Amino acid sequence: MTHGPSSGGEQSAPTTAPGRVALMITCLADMFYPEVGERIVRLLRRLGVEVTFPKGQTCCALPLFNSGYHDEAAAVARRTVGIFSDAEAVVVPSGSCAWMVKHEYPGLLRGSAEAGMAERVAERTWEFSQFLVRRLGRTTFESDVEGPLAYHDSCHLLRGLHEGAAPRTLLGNLAGTDVVPLPGSDECCGFGGSFSVRLPEVSTSILERKLTNLEASGARCLVACDAGCLMQVRGGLARRNSPLRALHLAEVLR
Repeated sequence: MTHGPSSGGEQSAPTTAPGRVALMITCLADMFYPEVGERIVRLLRRLGVEVTFPKGQTCCALPLFNSGYHDEAAAVARRTVGIFSDAEAVVVPSGSCAWMVKHEYPGLLRGSAEAGMAERVAERTWEFSQFLVRRLGRTTFESDVEGPLAYHDSCHLLRGLHEGAAPRTLLGNLAGTDVVPLPGSDECCGFGGSFSVRLPEVSTSILERKLTNLEASGARCLVACDAGCLMQVRGGLARRNSPLRALHLAEVLR
């Protein structure tokens, strides 16, 4: 299959894997895709990892940050790092939220009493596919999802966390289904958070290109690692009355 423009990722697997992780569910997954969180918990537990769910967690503040409300975003970051300060590792089912915690929290809280805590939480935070491949060293799973599958690179995971290889490694090693290349896999789906609300015509045009490429790929299912992308693509497929599906990576692994 075709790899994206990045094969790296910023973290490498240590010699020992964590026995306990904290799940940062993200607001979109919590409200719209709770099944994604449930699948992640079941999968990690099957791999021998204890999963906790710290109470009191909220949005990561990415919408605030992207809208220019940095003081308000810092207040959310301050609260969030306190909630996850004791976590051995933090697993996030969203490239965008993982990017926010890893790359923007330290800057937002620089010079504050929570600066050191923000750095530690950032270092311990992993997007789901990265955690499996780069932290646990697990790359081979089975799937009961009917293929062929195609993979869409979410913008923050690819360009923010520089990760294109981990999800493709997991999909490429799947037993029970095939994976096909997606033309323009590294192109935005058009969601962009509030971008899709502020500029709906542009957002829709970008999405149409993504859906046209998906239909041309021969895939029966699009796989992504970000709930925002799933919301955008699923909405577009529904409006087309398309039989194709869009699933989170966690939903195709078992």
